[in-house]
Amino acid sequence: MVRYSRSAGKDVKRAMSRRKKGSLKSGRGGKGGTVKSRKQAIAIGLSEARKKGKKVPKRKTASRKKKL
Repeated sequence: MVRYSRSAGKDVKRAMSRRKKGSLKSGRGGKGGTVKSRKQAIAIGLSEARKKGKKVPKRKTASRKKKL
């Protein structure tokens, strides 16, 4: 079973390349600092894919982690 759509993977790839260029910003509206972390870049890419309505699993919340 596929968890992520192919286009969601492309969004993550795009975010990673923006991180490498130094143009990926954190926070709402990109008002935060430049993203240095690889994990944070992946999270931003997945978040953007979710906003576009692509097939991506739901975010894990604190309460959901406790149940597992």
